[in-house]
Amino acid sequence: LYQIHFPEDAQVEEGWRTLVELKQEGLVGAIGVSNYTVEQMKRSQAIAPIDSCQPAYSLVDRAIEQNGVLEFCVEHGIGVIVYSPQGAGLLTGAITRERLAAMPRDDWRVKFDVPRFREPELSKNLALVELLREIGARHGGRTPGEVAIAWTLRQPAVTAAIVGLRSPSQVAGVAGAAEITLTAADLAGIEAHLARPTAAFTA
Repeated sequence: LYQIHFPEDAQVEEGWRTLVELKQEGLVGAIGVSNYTVEQMKRSQAIAPIDSCQPAYSLVDRAIEQNGVLEFCVEHGIGVIVYSPQGAGLLTGAITRERLAAMPRDDWRVKFDVPRFREPELSKNLALVELLREIGARHGGRTPGEVAIAWTLRQPAVTAAIVGLRSPSQVAGVAGAAEITLTAADLAGIEAHLARPTAAFTA
């Protein structure tokens, strides 16, 4: 599977034709896109079918539920392989205020002042992690990160989730995600938390 990531808008057609040629020549088995808008996917699809789409998706990044990407992929039979289902580490349970304060200034989460990693969103997100921890405990002691991954996999349009690991020891904190079936009560509790105003967690 070859995918184009973060396309240059002016080169969408040129780049896609190149991947189509590689597939036609038998050099790659499947071709896809990543971080494309619906409009960019339509332009590519007009040339040749898209096999996969790789967007960001997590409890703290739900843009693809609102911008039409999921609907487009379902309509056209495009596999959806989401990345960063643990919110760039935020939902693993390993991120604390102290750890964030100690991060190198060149860490992208700090360097680019990502809102989810600073107030007022941080308090709400850390409280979300504790809720995921409680849900995980009810599912056989699963980690918050596993629950977060399971939440993305519960979406029928999602084919798979890519989870970034930096060490073998982190496998234990994600491997059980595929075995979790979140209940209606679990999902309702998560949605209720997300619906609460951010100010309620920082007051």
